[in-house]
Formats: sequence, C-alpha cells, structure tokens
Amino acid sequence: MKILLVEPDYYTRYPPLGLMKLASYHRSQGNQIKLVRGTNNDINFTPDKIEITSLFTYAWKPVHKAIEFYHLLFPNAKINVGGIYASLMPDDIKSAYSYVNVNIGLCEVAEQYMPAYDILKDVEKWKDWDSSIIFTSRGCIRDCPFCAVPKLEGKMRSVITDVENYVHCEHKKIILWDNNFLASPDWKEVLKNLQEMGLKIDFNQGLDARLINEEKAKMLSGLKIPLVRMAYDNVDEKNAIKNAVNLLAEYGINRRNILFYILYNFYDDGQAYGDTPDDFLSKIRDIQELGCVSYPMRFEPLISKKKNHYISPSWTVEKLEAIAKARRVLGFGGAFPPYEGLVNKFKKAKDFDDAFSLYPVKNQT
Repeated sequence: MKILLVEPDYYTRYPPLGLMKLASYHRSQGNQIKLVRGTNNDINFTPDKIEITSLFTYAWKPVHKAIEFYHLLFPNAKINVGGIYASLMPDDIKSAYSYVNVNIGLCEVAEQYMPAYDILKDVEKWKDWDSSIIFTSRGCIRDCPFCAVPKLEGKMRSVITDVENYVHCEHKKIILWDNNFLASPDWKEVLKNLQEMGLKIDFNQGLDARLINEEKAKMLSGLKIPLVRMAYDNVDEKNAIKNAVNLLAEYGINRRNILFYILYNFYDDGQAYGDTPDDFLSKIRDIQELGCVSYPMRFEPLISKKKNHYISPSWTVEKLEAIAKARRVLGFGGAFPPYEGLVNKFKKAKDFDDAFSLYPVKNQT
C-alpha cells in the first residue's frame, strides 16, 4: 500500500510524533510512505490511505482544510484522522465528513516503534530537527478536571525502560513527553538509563512537584537538564512546591533554572469551583519567593474551538488582559523571572490590580 501522512499547517514547535511512529509501522508492513505538511500538490504517488493528525481543538481549521484538500485530490483514498482534536471531538469531524474514519486515543499498533526521523528531511519546517522525542510512560495518576491526558492515554503505565534504543544515533538531546514521569513504576530504571547516556534531557511536559523526594531530587541532579519544568495548579500545593524546590536546590539545581506553569482562569462547573485572581497572585508570589520562574498558563476548556476565548466566572476580560500585557511588558519570553524589581513589585502590591498594573510612562516633553 501507499500511505500519505499529513500534518496540517497549524502552529507547533514539535514534529508529528504520531505520524513518525506510523511511518515506521507502515514500513514494517512493506508499505510506501510520504510525509507532507499542510496542503501539498507535490506528491509522487497516488495513496491508498491518508493518515491525518491533529493537535489542540482550537487548531481545528487546518485539519478540516487538509481533509477537504486531500479528499478532492485523491477521492479514492481512505482517510483516517487521529490526534488530540480527533480524540476529544470525534463527532465534530464525523458530522462534517462522513467518509472519514476517526481514530480515538493512541494508535496502539504503532506505539512501540522507533519514530522515523528520516521523513522529517522532506518537510522544510522539520528538515533540521535534531532531538529524539520519547514517551517512557503513558497516562497519569491524577485526574485533574482541566487535563485531557486521562481521556487520551488512560491509566498510568510504563511503556519503555530501554531509552537508548529509541534515541536516534545523530541526536544529542532527548525530549521526554511523559505526562507524569515520576509516577511511572519504572522511573528509577529510566533515570539510571538517562544518566548513563549523558545526553541533554528535557522533561517537556513537566515533573510532578508532589512526587519529588530526596532520592528523586538527587537522581535528577545527575542529569543534564537545562530547565526543570513543574506546575503549580492549586494554592493548596504550596508546601509540596516549596519542598520540591528546596530539595532540587540542595542537590545543585539552580533555582532560576526551575520553571513553574501557573494555571489561571480555571473553573469546574461540576464542583462549582475555580481559581481567582487573588489565587493567581498568591502563586506568583510563592514562586518568586522561591527564586524560580513563573509561566502563566491560561485555562481553556478541553473542547474549545477558539483559543483564549473562555472567561471563568471568577475572572473578567480586564483582569485576563492585565496578565497578558504584564507578560509582554514586565516579563521575559512570556514568563516572570525572579528579577529583583519584579519580585518587589508583586510582593508590595496591595492586590491583583496593583500587582499587574503597568508603570505609567513618564512625559518626555
């Protein structure tokens, strides 16, 4: 068979891992494959099957565009659509395109395959890609109402421990996409494996601060981790956050190289509970006091089709815009580093509005 793999033309910093694994699987079945991004007429064969991936729900338009384009170009080809949007909103695709098959969740037949990194050379955006992306585990022990992982991946489980067998020979960096690495039953074995390899490591989805103890902090410090990512979602996690940072710092990890994703604008209709602007300010102050970096993460419902559209009952448009403006003007790269002036501003602020107001521009005339 001839298989066309399609990555829609949405914004992303990372290549389509699912399609890369599918490429290896199809090759093992003796099939011919080709990867394209967006809508592309330069295809040197007529495919029997077209595999289209998807990303976040608010990036649905490029997915629909790809479906329509390739169905018109190859009307006899079977079309499968998978990925995040397809898994969370399958009926959204099925109702629009009756001829499309939607794959929900993981494609299990391709999960254990080494991604076909060589196919990236055919795509301009990815031709210089130089890192190996790996899942050593799937799922999560948490069931956070703002997270799609339980719906996409199910319960916590280990999938590989022999990391070295999934690293491309030309790559010097490993990007781990585990959603809760430290909860994996094989975390220790994997960390030992990573230490032996000596490559740069990026725990891209973040580590669970609540699971960091002295043993884990010590082992993590033995890795080449330019940036440690964690999350601070609820104010009641404060003590666990403080403990995790202090342990990592004790074993030599620079506090300024620790970044926390700070959730805001969240509301759970089922429990009639959500965070408030005061909660957000409190979390920012806690992280700055610890000498770490804060990265605000605005909540958007899992099936939202428009980014930055949702407004929690506890928030207002003005307060959400205040954070966005402060990130651009007071922050760096969208984050709030523990700069002395910024720390003092947040610490001395009488309330949220005071903390996120911008200093007035002095009259130069």
